[in-house]
Amino acid sequence: MSRTTRLSSSLLRAAAATGVAALTLTACGSGSGTGSTSSGSGGVKVGLITKTDTNPFFVKMKEGAEKAAKENGAELSTAAGKFDGDNAGQVTAIENMVAAGVKGILITPSDSKAIVPAIQKARAKGVLVIALDSPTDPESAVDALFATDNVKAGELIGEYAKAAMKGKSAKIATLDLAPGVSVGVQRHDGFLKGFGATDKDVRCAQDTGGDQAKGQTAMENCLQKEPDINVVYTINEPAALGAYTALKAKGREKDVLIVSVDGGCTGTQAVKDGKIAATSQQYPLKMAAEGVKAVVTYAKDGKKASGYTDTGVSLITDKAQTGVTSKDTAYGLENCWG
Repeated sequence: MSRTTRLSSSLLRAAAATGVAALTLTACGSGSGTGSTSSGSGGVKVGLITKTDTNPFFVKMKEGAEKAAKENGAELSTAAGKFDGDNAGQVTAIENMVAAGVKGILITPSDSKAIVPAIQKARAKGVLVIALDSPTDPESAVDALFATDNVKAGELIGEYAKAAMKGKSAKIATLDLAPGVSVGVQRHDGFLKGFGATDKDVRCAQDTGGDQAKGQTAMENCLQKEPDINVVYTINEPAALGAYTALKAKGREKDVLIVSVDGGCTGTQAVKDGKIAATSQQYPLKMAAEGVKAVVTYAKDGKKASGYTDTGVSLITDKAQTGVTSKDTAYGLENCWG
């Protein structure tokens, strides 16, 4: 589903001099393009490019980058697409940041394949490129990936759901993201693995795009097809809240188990309120902060970050199950985003 920044006056002048375009970023949403510069004076130049600038996930990511840039004396410039999927906007942002002399670019790719040629050009000019949250295709197109282990996130809520059912026969509905999107596929497959099920055991599967209204429609469709559904997996918490709304309209909200992934503040509050049984919380602030530090290290000693860095995931619930490690919503609300 599951699924922004301020800048210094010196970088603003640099951006103006080089014509840095305005762009912005998201984790499952849309935004209007704007660019900015922050932190440090004459420090290492770091670029952050997100899918959009309106999704709370990316807002928290930007906050993490800003804080890390300030702590490390770096200059941070940010950009985002005008909408989720705006590959052209992200390509332009990469080109502008390279022209402005950044040492590294952190990016959440809107199109994991189409962005690769622009990334390759940046790397050929000595720019360190790190993907955040979403991998490129192939993953090796970037120097490194800092992200949630989405399979593990799915496994955690699958294990939880299995334990919470306490041996009862499960009639499963999955409210997914969209066909072929890696994050959605990984979370879905992880859930089934954790539950000990396969796609053959799923009574109803619907795509939601991670949207609350679409999640409600999807749940309504599933209830028409399979009225006895008692376990609902959702790609993210907006989809989960949509499912809850549909179930409540049928008087089923108390006898259907809903589990999700993301850990946003609204979703975590929904766990506390009993609308969602559990969610797997990810940490966008940490992704960006670690990315900024990696670029600064590269600029200072030439050491490149490489491979995959797991930025962590925690199961959040107030109804702990034996054998499943979890944290309560007090912890979740202290560490949520949005």
